[in-house]
Amino acid sequence: MKKKSKVTFLFDEKNDWIKNFLYKSFKKKSRRYLFKIESNFKKIKNQNIVFILNYTKILPKSFLLKNNLNLVVHTSALPKGKGFAPLQWQILENKTKIPICLLEADEKFDSGAIIERGHFFLNGTELNTQLRNIQAVEIIKIINKFLKKYPNFKRLKQIGKSTYYRRRYSKDSKLDINISLRKNFNLLRIVDNEKYPAYFEYKGKKYIIKIY
Repeated sequence: MKKKSKVTFLFDEKNDWIKNFLYKSFKKKSRRYLFKIESNFKKIKNQNIVFILNYTKILPKSFLLKNNLNLVVHTSALPKGKGFAPLQWQILENKTKIPICLLEADEKFDSGAIIERGHFFLNGTELNTQLRNIQAVEIIKIINKFLKKYPNFKRLKQIGKSTYYRRRYSKDSKLDINISLRKNFNLLRIVDNEKYPAYFEYKGKKYIIKIY
């Protein structure tokens, strides 16, 4: 009987919205793979594949060398849109066609070889929870596409000029009350009602807005 390939999904406990989707999709038995889900990178070694999902810290080279293949999913047309929160930044740019790619993890930020490319569409009405659901479905879809091919896959070097998105902070959820609700709507779509809710300031006071 052929030996199963060992696959671990690494997610960030501070950015764990994808965790439940992973458990639903990859906790079942597989003929080809032994799946494991982990939030502590120090517990991961000697894996055939590690999928690093929504991890907000740069992992050390020593970790990458412990496993055969380390892969990241990123929602932009790399090398454009490297960095943080690419889906959210593209929504603020009024984009509805969102690229997604699977790439090899590298010491340099989002600079590894591309393994798979795809895209998905938004209709412009989705709020944060719906956006996370759509993103999770697309992440799992591109992972499954790769797993069906493995170990037969190609690496494509990123070509072109790199652009970068910065990290988003709570202050980025501030609404401009001097413009219309329509113009504020994309920002309202990407806020998290609990972690980083929308807010505005008026006469020295801060007011929080939650959207459903």
